[in-house]
Amino acid sequence: MKAVIEVAKRGSAVRTARAQVAAARKGKAPDFHLSFETARSLFSELTPARVDLLDTLRKVGPCSVYALAKAAERNYSNVHTDVGRLEELGLIERTEGDAIFVPYESVEILVPLARIA
Repeated sequence: MKAVIEVAKRGSAVRTARAQVAAARKGKAPDFHLSFETARSLFSELTPARVDLLDTLRKVGPCSVYALAKAAERNYSNVHTDVGRLEELGLIERTEGDAIFVPYESVEILVPLARIA
């Protein structure tokens, strides 16, 4: 399963839900979709530092926030804040033992460019 992060118009949730239902009918796990109305809002939430954390966490596997901060060579407090926001967005989850991990094989970020009339 992958995470798809995109800039999409309001109301696109119906289109996404239909695609997820179709995938489920075919026996596939539906992809996780996270939509933002503007590229500015997407990149204010998904900063380069947070994308790097996702990449680092995927490489090291399930671990504590402290271990992730050490692996990413970042301040614990900042990593703790970023992990909290990534959890709220649904991009990081916790195990029963409180280790954090990325539950997706890949994360795709889709930003459509403006159309020329």
